[in-house]
Amino acid sequence: MRVTVEVDGDGLARVEMCRGAGNAIDLAMARGLLDAARECEKARARAVLLTGRGRSFCVGGDLKEFATLSGERLAAHLTDVTDALHGALRILAGLDAPLVAAVQGAVAGAGLGLATAADVSLAASDARFTAAYTAIGYTPDAGTSWSLPRLVGPRRAMDLLLTNRRVPAPEALEMGLVSRVVEPERLYEEAVEVAGALARGATRAYGVSRRLVDGALSVGLGEHLDAEARQLAAAAVSAEGREGVAAFLAGRRPHFAHPDHARPESARADGEHGTRSVVDSKPT
Repeated sequence: MRVTVEVDGDGLARVEMCRGAGNAIDLAMARGLLDAARECEKARARAVLLTGRGRSFCVGGDLKEFATLSGERLAAHLTDVTDALHGALRILAGLDAPLVAAVQGAVAGAGLGLATAADVSLAASDARFTAAYTAIGYTPDAGTSWSLPRLVGPRRAMDLLLTNRRVPAPEALEMGLVSRVVEPERLYEEAVEVAGALARGATRAYGVSRRLVDGALSVGLGEHLDAEARQLAAAAVSAEGREGVAAFLAGRRPHFAHPDHARPESARADGEHGTRSVVDSKPT
Protein backbone atom coordinates (compact mmCIF):
# COMPACT_ATOMS: atom_id res chain seq x y z
CA MET A 1 0.00 0.00 0.00
CA ARG A 2 1.45 3.34 -1.07
CA VAL A 3 -1.31 5.98 -1.10
CA THR A 4 -4.80 6.17 0.38
CA VAL A 5 -7.61 8.51 -0.64
CA GLU A 6 -10.68 9.37 1.41
CA VAL A 7 -13.35 11.87 0.32
CA ASP A 8 -15.75 13.05 3.01
CA GLY A 9 -19.24 14.46 2.74
CA ASP A 10 -17.98 18.04 2.35
CA GLY A 11 -15.81 17.10 -0.62
CA LEU A 12 -12.54 17.16 1.32
CA ALA A 13 -10.15 14.61 -0.21
CA ARG A 14 -7.53 13.32 2.21
CA VAL A 15 -4.57 11.87 0.32
CA GLU A 16 -2.02 10.09 2.50
CA MET A 17 1.35 8.70 1.49
CA CYS A 18 1.77 5.63 3.68
CA ARG A 19 4.54 3.55 2.19
CA GLY A 20 6.93 3.67 5.14
CA ALA A 21 10.66 4.07 4.37
CA GLY A 22 10.28 7.84 4.78
CA ASN A 23 7.62 7.74 2.07
CA ALA A 24 10.41 7.63 -0.51
CA ILE A 25 9.00 7.91 -4.01
CA ASP A 26 9.49 4.78 -6.08
CA LEU A 27 7.60 4.03 -9.28
CA ALA A 28 4.68 2.48 -7.39
CA MET A 29 4.39 5.54 -5.14
CA ALA A 30 4.49 7.92 -8.11
CA ARG A 31 1.77 5.94 -9.86
CA GLY A 32 -0.21 5.84 -6.64
CA LEU A 33 -0.10 9.63 -6.41
CA LEU A 34 -1.24 9.88 -10.03
CA ASP A 35 -4.17 7.57 -9.37
CA ALA A 36 -5.01 9.56 -6.23
CA ALA A 37 -5.03 12.82 -8.18
CA ARG A 38 -7.32 11.25 -10.78
CA GLU A 39 -9.66 10.13 -8.02
CA CYS A 40 -9.75 13.67 -6.58
CA GLU A 41 -10.65 14.94 -10.05
CA LYS A 42 -13.31 12.27 -10.56
CA ALA A 43 -14.84 12.95 -7.14
CA ARG A 44 -14.89 16.69 -7.87
CA ALA A 45 -13.09 17.32 -4.60
CA ARG A 46 -13.58 20.78 -3.13
CA ALA A 47 -10.24 20.71 -1.27
CA VAL A 48 -7.33 18.27 -1.11
CA LEU A 49 -5.23 17.53 1.99
CA LEU A 50 -1.88 15.83 1.32
CA THR A 51 -0.09 14.15 4.22
CA GLY A 52 2.66 11.61 4.79
CA ARG A 53 2.31 8.95 7.48
CA GLY A 54 5.20 8.35 9.84
CA ARG A 55 8.13 10.41 11.08
CA SER A 56 8.76 12.10 7.72
CA PHE A 57 6.46 13.64 5.13
CA CYS A 58 8.59 12.49 2.17
CA VAL A 59 12.35 12.05 1.82
CA GLY A 60 12.31 12.30 -1.99
CA GLY A 61 13.11 9.69 -4.58
CA ASP A 62 13.88 6.09 -3.64
CA LEU A 63 17.62 6.00 -4.27
CA LYS A 64 17.82 2.31 -3.36
CA GLU A 65 15.46 1.51 -6.21
CA PHE A 66 17.31 3.80 -8.59
CA ALA A 67 20.66 2.21 -7.66
CA THR A 68 19.51 -1.18 -8.98
CA LEU A 69 19.45 0.25 -12.51
CA SER A 70 21.97 1.91 -14.79
CA GLY A 71 22.36 3.44 -18.21
CA GLU A 72 19.33 3.52 -20.47
CA ARG A 73 17.29 1.42 -18.04
CA LEU A 74 17.81 3.98 -15.27
CA ALA A 75 16.99 6.89 -17.57
CA ALA A 76 13.81 5.16 -18.75
CA HIS A 77 12.83 4.30 -15.19
CA LEU A 78 13.28 7.88 -13.97
CA THR A 79 11.22 9.07 -16.93
CA ASP A 80 8.43 6.71 -15.87
CA VAL A 81 8.63 8.01 -12.28
CA THR A 82 8.56 11.66 -13.26
CA ASP A 83 5.82 11.13 -15.86
CA ALA A 84 3.55 9.74 -13.13
CA LEU A 85 4.55 12.22 -10.44
CA HIS A 86 4.31 15.22 -12.73
CA GLY A 87 1.00 13.95 -14.06
CA ALA A 88 -0.34 14.00 -10.51
CA LEU A 89 0.88 17.56 -9.98
CA ARG A 90 -0.65 18.71 -13.27
CA ILE A 91 -4.04 17.29 -12.34
CA LEU A 92 -4.00 18.81 -8.85
CA ALA A 93 -2.92 22.19 -10.24
CA GLY A 94 -5.78 22.07 -12.73
CA LEU A 95 -8.44 21.59 -10.06
CA ASP A 96 -10.28 24.52 -8.55
CA ALA A 97 -9.90 22.69 -5.23
CA PRO A 98 -7.14 24.21 -3.06
CA LEU A 99 -4.26 21.89 -2.14
CA VAL A 100 -3.22 21.85 1.54
CA ALA A 101 -0.05 20.03 2.63
CA ALA A 102 0.77 19.01 6.21
CA VAL A 103 4.46 18.17 6.54
CA GLN A 104 6.69 16.86 9.32
CA GLY A 105 10.17 15.49 9.72
CA ALA A 106 12.25 15.25 6.55
CA VAL A 107 10.91 17.11 3.52
CA ALA A 108 13.47 16.50 0.79
CA GLY A 109 13.84 16.31 -2.98
CA ALA A 110 10.50 15.54 -4.59
CA GLY A 111 8.97 15.79 -1.11
CA LEU A 112 9.97 19.45 -1.14
CA GLY A 113 8.33 19.77 -4.55
CA LEU A 114 5.09 18.29 -3.23
CA ALA A 115 5.11 20.59 -0.20
CA THR A 116 5.77 23.72 -2.24
CA ALA A 117 3.09 22.80 -4.78
CA ALA A 118 0.45 23.32 -2.09
CA ASP A 119 -1.61 26.48 -1.90
CA VAL A 120 -1.37 26.29 1.90
CA SER A 121 1.46 24.40 3.58
CA LEU A 122 1.46 23.67 7.31
CA ALA A 123 4.70 22.45 8.88
CA ALA A 124 5.30 20.78 12.21
CA SER A 125 7.95 22.54 14.26
CA ASP A 126 10.22 19.51 13.76
CA ALA A 127 10.08 19.71 9.95
CA ARG A 128 13.30 20.30 8.05
CA PHE A 129 13.56 21.07 4.36
CA THR A 130 16.31 20.33 1.86
CA ALA A 131 16.49 20.26 -1.93
CA ALA A 132 19.03 17.40 -1.91
CA TYR A 133 19.18 16.96 -5.70
CA THR A 134 22.58 18.39 -6.55
CA ALA A 135 24.19 16.64 -3.57
CA ILE A 136 23.91 13.39 -5.55
CA GLY A 137 24.46 14.91 -8.98
CA TYR A 138 20.75 15.01 -9.85
CA THR A 139 18.61 17.97 -10.93
CA PRO A 140 15.20 19.06 -9.58
CA ASP A 141 11.86 17.47 -10.39
CA ALA A 142 8.32 17.66 -8.95
CA GLY A 143 8.16 21.31 -9.96
CA THR A 144 10.74 22.29 -7.35
CA SER A 145 12.70 24.59 -9.68
CA TRP A 146 9.40 26.26 -10.66
CA SER A 147 7.91 26.73 -7.20
CA LEU A 148 11.03 27.66 -5.20
CA PRO A 149 11.86 30.94 -7.00
CA ARG A 150 8.19 31.95 -6.84
CA LEU A 151 8.03 31.36 -3.10
CA VAL A 152 11.43 32.51 -1.87
CA GLY A 153 12.93 34.40 -4.83
CA PRO A 154 15.63 33.32 -7.31
CA ARG A 155 18.56 34.12 -5.00
CA ARG A 156 17.32 32.01 -2.10
CA ALA A 157 16.13 29.30 -4.48
CA MET A 158 19.64 28.94 -5.89
CA ASP A 159 21.10 28.90 -2.38
CA LEU A 160 18.84 25.98 -1.48
CA LEU A 161 19.49 24.12 -4.73
CA LEU A 162 23.27 24.55 -4.65
CA THR A 163 24.06 24.11 -0.95
CA ASN A 164 21.34 21.57 -0.09
CA ARG A 165 21.38 22.92 3.45
CA ARG A 166 18.67 21.85 5.86
CA VAL A 167 16.16 24.59 6.57
CA PRO A 168 14.36 24.28 9.94
CA ALA A 169 10.65 25.02 10.14
CA PRO A 170 10.97 28.52 11.69
CA GLU A 171 13.32 29.65 8.90
CA ALA A 172 11.08 28.01 6.30
CA LEU A 173 8.21 30.12 7.61
CA GLU A 174 10.30 33.29 7.56
CA MET A 175 11.41 32.78 3.95
CA GLY A 176 7.96 31.81 2.69
CA LEU A 177 8.45 28.09 2.12
CA VAL A 178 5.47 27.30 4.38
CA SER A 179 2.32 29.12 5.45
CA ARG A 180 2.47 28.41 9.17
CA VAL A 181 4.29 26.32 11.78
CA VAL A 182 2.45 24.32 14.44
CA GLU A 183 3.39 21.89 17.19
CA PRO A 184 3.70 18.31 15.90
CA GLU A 185 0.78 17.02 17.95
CA ARG A 186 -1.46 19.70 16.43
CA LEU A 187 -0.37 19.35 12.81
CA TYR A 188 -2.99 16.97 11.45
CA GLU A 189 -5.86 18.46 13.44
CA GLU A 190 -5.08 21.99 12.30
CA ALA A 191 -4.54 20.89 8.69
CA VAL A 192 -7.96 19.21 8.67
CA GLU A 193 -9.51 22.40 10.07
CA VAL A 194 -7.92 24.51 7.33
CA ALA A 195 -8.70 22.10 4.50
CA GLY A 196 -12.22 21.50 5.79
CA ALA A 197 -12.97 25.22 5.87
CA LEU A 198 -11.70 25.53 2.30
CA ALA A 199 -13.86 22.59 1.20
CA ARG A 200 -16.89 24.53 2.41
CA GLY A 201 -15.76 27.70 0.65
CA ALA A 202 -16.03 29.26 -2.80
CA THR A 203 -14.22 26.60 -4.82
CA ARG A 204 -14.43 28.27 -8.20
CA ALA A 205 -13.16 31.57 -6.79
CA TYR A 206 -10.23 29.71 -5.20
CA GLY A 207 -9.26 28.17 -8.52
CA VAL A 208 -9.46 31.45 -10.41
CA SER A 209 -7.46 33.21 -7.69
CA ARG A 210 -4.69 30.62 -7.99
CA ARG A 211 -4.53 31.01 -11.76
CA LEU A 212 -4.40 34.79 -11.44
CA VAL A 213 -1.52 34.59 -8.97
CA ASP A 214 0.36 32.13 -11.19
CA GLY A 215 -0.24 34.32 -14.24
CA ALA A 216 0.87 37.47 -12.42
CA LEU A 217 4.44 36.19 -12.45
CA SER A 218 4.57 35.71 -16.22
CA VAL A 219 2.58 38.57 -17.78
CA GLY A 220 2.73 42.36 -17.73
CA LEU A 221 0.61 44.51 -15.41
CA GLY A 222 -1.77 45.67 -18.13
CA GLU A 223 -2.57 42.16 -19.29
CA HIS A 224 -2.99 41.03 -15.71
CA LEU A 225 -5.37 43.90 -14.89
CA ASP A 226 -7.49 42.89 -17.90
CA ALA A 227 -7.58 39.30 -16.65
CA GLU A 228 -8.60 40.44 -13.16
CA ALA A 229 -11.44 42.53 -14.58
CA ARG A 230 -12.75 39.64 -16.72
CA GLN A 231 -12.63 37.16 -13.88
CA LEU A 232 -14.24 39.52 -11.35
CA ALA A 233 -17.16 40.15 -13.70
CA ALA A 234 -17.59 36.41 -14.21
CA ALA A 235 -17.38 35.76 -10.47
CA ALA A 236 -20.01 38.37 -9.69
CA VAL A 237 -22.65 36.62 -11.79
CA SER A 238 -21.63 33.07 -10.80
CA ALA A 239 -23.59 31.01 -8.29
CA GLU A 240 -20.83 31.55 -5.75
CA GLY A 241 -20.78 35.30 -6.25
CA ARG A 242 -24.54 35.65 -5.96
CA GLU A 243 -24.66 33.48 -2.83
CA GLY A 244 -21.73 35.30 -1.22
CA VAL A 245 -23.30 38.74 -1.61
CA ALA A 246 -26.75 37.52 -0.57
CA ALA A 247 -25.32 35.94 2.58
CA PHE A 248 -23.34 39.06 3.45
CA LEU A 249 -26.39 41.29 3.09
CA ALA A 250 -28.51 38.86 5.11
CA GLY A 251 -25.93 38.59 7.87
CA ARG A 252 -25.54 34.83 7.52
CA ARG A 253 -22.77 32.44 6.55
CA PRO A 254 -22.66 31.62 2.83
CA HIS A 255 -23.39 28.13 1.54
CA PHE A 256 -21.17 27.66 -1.50
CA ALA A 257 -22.12 24.15 -2.66
CA HIS A 258 -23.60 24.34 -6.16
CA PRO A 259 -24.09 22.08 -9.21
CA ASP A 260 -20.64 22.69 -10.68
CA HIS A 261 -18.99 21.40 -7.50
CA ALA A 262 -21.60 19.20 -5.88
CA ARG A 263 -20.71 16.51 -3.42
CA PRO A 264 -19.58 13.30 -5.09
CA GLU A 265 -22.49 10.91 -5.55
CA SER A 266 -20.62 8.25 -3.58
CA ALA A 267 -20.03 10.64 -0.69
CA ARG A 268 -23.70 11.63 -0.60
CA ALA A 269 -24.75 7.99 -0.65
CA ASP A 270 -22.46 7.17 2.27
CA GLY A 271 -23.48 10.22 4.28
CA GLU A 272 -20.99 12.24 6.29
CA HIS A 273 -18.61 9.29 6.58
CA GLY A 274 -17.65 9.80 2.94
CA THR A 275 -15.78 7.29 0.83
CA ARG A 276 -12.38 5.70 1.15
CA SER A 277 -10.16 3.88 -1.30
CA VAL A 278 -6.63 2.58 -1.39
CA VAL A 279 -4.41 3.40 -4.34
CA ASP A 280 -1.49 1.02 -4.69
CA SER A 281 -0.13 1.05 -8.21
CA LYS A 282 2.51 -1.55 -8.90
CA PRO A 283 5.34 -1.21 -11.39
CA THR A 284 4.88 -3.20 -14.53
